Amino acid sequence: MNLFTKHPNSIGETYFEHLFFALISGVQLVWGGLACIIHAFLPFLFQTTGSQIAKKIASNVTKRQQSP
Repeated sequence: MNLFTKHPNSIGETYFEHLFFALISGVQLVWGGLACIIHAFLPFLFQTTGSQIAKKIASNVTKRQQSP
């Protein structure tokens, strides 16, 4: 079990807390990436979606690092 809990515990999270955060972040990154790809071909669509998602994820990671 240490293989699954060592990293989450090292940042003060349980396995499931870490799983949830990583899964949500991954889905957001995929959506942001798809929005950027669509925007590349159709620049009138998703004009700020990719950057807004990136900022949100960066903010969430920063908040986690500052939590006790």
